[in-house]
Amino acid sequence: MADMAGVADTDAKAGADADGEAGPEADAKSGGKTGVETRPKTRPKTGAKTGAKSDAKAGAATPRERYRAQVRAEIKEHAWKQVAEAGASALSLNAIAKQMGVSGPALYRYFAGRDELITELIRDAYRSLADAVHAAAVTGADPAGLAHVLRDWALADPHRYFLIYGTPVPGYHAPEEITGISSEIMADLLTACSALEPDAPATPFAAHLADHRDWAGDHPAPPAALHRALTFWTRLHGVLSLELAGHFTGMGFDPALLFEAEIDGLRVPRA
Repeated sequence: MADMAGVADTDAKAGADADGEAGPEADAKSGGKTGVETRPKTRPKTGAKTGAKSDAKAGAATPRERYRAQVRAEIKEHAWKQVAEAGASALSLNAIAKQMGVSGPALYRYFAGRDELITELIRDAYRSLADAVHAAAVTGADPAGLAHVLRDWALADPHRYFLIYGTPVPGYHAPEEITGISSEIMADLLTACSALEPDAPATPFAAHLADHRDWAGDHPAPPAALHRALTFWTRLHGVLSLELAGHFTGMGFDPALLFEAEIDGLRVPRA
């Protein structure tokens, strides 16, 4: 953890200046709308991103920049604990400051308000999942393989999953850079589905998607692959969300086997 004692007064002054504009008033605002599917885009030709942007370029950070990155990381650690305990809507920079032993305004030097902090958490979550899915995709994983990556990632940290795929927090809209990261996940699924059934006949809904494919961005997937990808996405997220929320508890069956059965059913070629 970062030692805040040596800079608390300086940070408090800097935070107090911001506090008049984006301090407790911003902290009172609602948090992030996250459970929304976004338009996928193909990945940049320059290669996949490797994680959330750092506060300083690797290898060129000054001691002050390294300290800033350390404090921001500690703030996010406390934020994740709050999300796990009470949900994103209860996130409070003032509460985090109390846990870190500094004044509330001091933290506004690192995050302008709660919305900015939630955006950072969402960015980290989407970046983590997008990288995990893409790592499997580049090895040739089919849609079933990508589905297993999704489930493993979600089970590793259910609160992180629910932050981006759970109930939206009113009043917040993720910036374009965040929706761009989430779209990478769908782009990899579209690519995998295109390879699965390149010549599959179009269903009535697939025919509809041929003229309603804005959500797919500029991905060249044929209509049948669009339908397959949406079916995978909706059915598997449905099972996974119910499992993580505990709705299968006490029902006497293994949710992992249900998830596998759904994958098997989705593997069946369309008539």
